[in-house]
Amino acid sequence: MGKITVETCGIEGLKIITPAVFGDDRGYFMETYNYNDYKAAGIDQIFVQDNQSASKKGVLRGLHFQINFPQDKLVRVVSGEVFDVAVDLRRESPTYGQWHGEILSAENKKQFFIPKNFAHGFLVLSDYAEFAYKCTDFYHPNDEGGIRYDDPDIAVKWPISEGMELIMSEKDTKWGRLKELV
Repeated sequence: MGKITVETCGIEGLKIITPAVFGDDRGYFMETYNYNDYKAAGIDQIFVQDNQSASKKGVLRGLHFQINFPQDKLVRVVSGEVFDVAVDLRRESPTYGQWHGEILSAENKKQFFIPKNFAHGFLVLSDYAEFAYKCTDFYHPNDEGGIRYDDPDIAVKWPISEGMELIMSEKDTKWGRLKELV
């Protein structure tokens, strides 16, 4: 029990994890995290904080990162569906500034592992979504950084449906572009 499938996605370090789900007429069971399975898959991190948020359709959170205290993140959706995005901020990386997006939902039960030095954000596609994530460092409010969700140099193809109104925090509307990062 507790086996996972891990896929890579073209940007070194990013991984999509699909847990084994054991279902019957009562419902299902799955391990959402097992250190030994993740370590065997090359994800050998110690997570120190779990977070969960709830959002309604059209909420776009991000693109966020920690500057001096970067975090590895393991993210998943508990309820609903989101389009989850990671942007490579590792200047020495051949994929610097490139992004990968993944649909995460309560139905597909996929998880997305995002290493340190990536910006992260998501767009809620369902009427309501609950988003949970594990982090390898604590949140430091004075260490927060961000990039505009619509930075043309990154060109994330957000699945914004016709008539969808984006709902963002004031802070997220004021981030600069990738090329402005020091």
